Parts: sequence; C-alpha cells; structure tokens
Amino acid sequence: MWKEKYIKYLRYEKNYSSLTEISYLTDLTQFELFITIECGIFDPTAVDSDLIRIWISRLMEQGLKARTVNRKLSAVKSFFRYLKKNAVIATNPAEAVSGPKVTKRLPSFVNDKEMTQIIDDPRNYSDDFRGHRDQFLIELLYLTGMRRAELISLNDKDIDFGACTLRITGKRNKQRIIPFSEETKEKLKKYIGIRDAEIENKSSFLFVKEDGEPLYPKLVYNIIHSHLSSISTLSRKSPHVLRHSFATEMLNNGAEINAVKELLGHSSLASTEVYTHVTFDELKKAYDNAHPRAKK
Repeated sequence: MWKEKYIKYLRYEKNYSSLTEISYLTDLTQFELFITIECGIFDPTAVDSDLIRIWISRLMEQGLKARTVNRKLSAVKSFFRYLKKNAVIATNPAEAVSGPKVTKRLPSFVNDKEMTQIIDDPRNYSDDFRGHRDQFLIELLYLTGMRRAELISLNDKDIDFGACTLRITGKRNKQRIIPFSEETKEKLKKYIGIRDAEIENKSSFLFVKEDGEPLYPKLVYNIIHSHLSSISTLSRKSPHVLRHSFATEMLNNGAEINAVKELLGHSSLASTEVYTHVTFDELKKAYDNAHPRAKK
C-alpha cells in the first residue's frame, strides 16, 4: 500500500519523469521481494539498517556494479524518507547506510575533427528522409548537449526561429533555453521542410519515424551507436557520448564552466566539473607530446 502511495507522490508532487518513476518502482519491488523472503512479510516499520546492509551485500554478490547498487539504495532511502515524513516510521533505517564506493570514470567523448567526419560526410547517410533526419539528429545532439530524452520530447513549438533558441524540457520538467546559430537555423528549416514534404499525419514532435510517430529511446541509441562505431578507439558509443563531447569541446574552447552547467541543465556544478578533468588530461597529453623536456 505504502509503495503505491509513494509512487503517486513521486508522480504528482515531486513531478518525476515516467522513466524515473519506473526505475524507482523496479528498485523498490526488488527490495520488497528481498525483505519478504528474509522476514516472511514486507513490513516497512520492521526494517532495520542491518537488513538493508545485507540486501546491499546480496546485490554486490550478484555482480551488480557499485553505481547500480547505489541507485537502488537511493530509491530505498527516498522511500523511507517519505514514510518518516508521513509519520509511518519514527526513524529512517536507511539514513546511516552507506553504499559501495564508485570508481570515478572519465566520460568518453569524440573530438571535433572526428565529429565533423561523422556529421558532414554524405556517404554516412542515405539520401532520403531517414538519412536527413539521422544526420541532423546527430548534429543537434552535438551542438546542444541535450540528453536523449530531451531530444525525443522536442516539439516544433519549442523552436524560436526569431531568437534562434530551443526550449528544452529536462529532468523533473525543468526548462532551459539553448541558443543556436544562423547556420543551424537554416539546417533546422531544411530538415523540417523535408520532413513535412515526405511524412503524412505526423505528430507534433520535431523528430519522427517514417510513420509520423515520435522516436523511442532504443531507436535513437541505435542511430548514434551505428555512426559512432566508425571510431574504433571509442569505448562507449551511446547518445550520452555526444553530450560529453559537447561539454568537453565547450570547455576546451574557453567557455565558462557555469555557462556549460546551464546549457547542460545540471543542478549542481559538481556534475559539470567532471569535464574539467577531461580537458586537463587532454592538456597534459598535449604537453607531454609537445615539450622536449616533458618526459625527463
């Protein structure tokens, strides 16, 4: 009962996205199953810190990564905070529980020269609606640093051609404005012209399938993965790599970190600072390669 009320709380009061809601529900359902097996019944008022620590240990034994376990623990902590807030429990048993340490991994990114080859080489795309859509989709992700979900949810009405801006709806329905150039404006108009000429009964979304319906996450992933596969040295080939590439190029070319933070829609500067490590690594590599006494 309380689990269902909590999910409604996330949906209607916290205004979480449907994807976040599903993720929390999945994690809580798994936690509920574990407690039921251990105790014979799922009673949130009887759960203590030791039980939660045992659950974490079991997840690690199953081979789950620390980042995944911490995400699941975060969902459980949030659930118990909700119960405490509603006076169901007096203390939060998850509050003092720490998750496994996460090894920091620098984000994968593509440099501008490689991105130019991927975007501008016409041999990479078919000469039809799908080819034009995929080419502009990749370019727009690289130009704006948008998340995949943000790109999928873009509507025609989110474009202001006069001001050359896009209105992006991000996590928790927070909106931000991203500018684009006159050149991008012309490409936008060209893509929309091709789309409207070839697609009948289309939805209001900017990017659509051949049947006029909006794109879905796996399709966007496949498009990006297919085109990034030409870079053999790239460890990851997901849409998020283009977001990483955008942030890295912005900082490498002198953008203020706070400006990049706003463009990416990060809630805290700490999320953006990871890209400063990438740019420093690039700087150090250039120094090591270029200076004759760098390795002495």
